[in-house]
Amino acid sequence: MRFFKNLEMTKAELCKSISAKTGCDAQTVLAIVESLMVEVKESLEKGENVYFRGFGSFIVKQRAEKTARNISKNTTVIVPAHNIPAFKPAKEFVKLVSKLED
Repeated sequence: MRFFKNLEMTKAELCKSISAKTGCDAQTVLAIVESLMVEVKESLEKGENVYFRGFGSFIVKQRAEKTARNISKNTTVIVPAHNIPAFKPAKEFVKLVSKLED
């Protein structure tokens, strides 16, 4: 089993890493990453899925109407049908991540 120092990466760390690997200015990389995130959000907001071959897909999932309970008031609540964003990793991506567990 491997032990990692930091199991999380922030957006700033991601931009710094990309900047070091590409030689681009960190501010330029940050602007590109921000633009990518905005485009993905806007596409999902319009109901359009975003596909990155070999990485994964950002998709819109539809949730059906359901009955839930408000525990504090002990009442039944109807949760209307709604859409939620989701990420589905590509098979190659899943294989790479599953190797980390070994």
